[in-house]
Amino acid sequence: MRRIAKFHRVSFERFKEDWRDTFGETPEEKIREIYQGITLPQRATAGSAGYDFFAPVEITLGPGEMVKIPTGIRVEMEREWVLQCYPRSGLGFKYRLQMNNTVGIIDSDYFYSDNEGHIFARLTNDTKEGKTVKIPAGTGFMQGIFMEYGITVDDQVTQVRNGGLGSTTKQMR
Repeated sequence: MRRIAKFHRVSFERFKEDWRDTFGETPEEKIREIYQGITLPQRATAGSAGYDFFAPVEITLGPGEMVKIPTGIRVEMEREWVLQCYPRSGLGFKYRLQMNNTVGIIDSDYFYSDNEGHIFARLTNDTKEGKTVKIPAGTGFMQGIFMEYGITVDDQVTQVRNGGLGSTTKQMR
């Protein structure tokens, strides 16, 4: 098996800024406690394709509710690889828990962005049965799968990323 990536935490300062941007003013001691509890993604078994991302705090979503989760994680990977993020299949099956962008795409150059390549997940409880989803802190809620990709023979792109959502298409305009 080819080893092509390594997970890291973002810096505490980056996490603190993104946490407050998402959840509002939160005491620094509480954010530090959450940050110190972050577990790097890992596979559950030798046969697992996905690396589980763990909830930094308890997440409760009623029907139709959504949440943006700053994971505190970034990933360094070889070029020509991508990390694709999906909700854990059991959560999707039981609750129709959805990622708002259907599949999160983490490009290899995202690691070098000004935001340190901080990976976020935006989830929606899309239940049709009125179920509330409760994900305890430290429980896997999303899985990331590394995939190799190719490019066209006439590709001439030389642009460098600096940002997150939508930053690559901004460079094309």
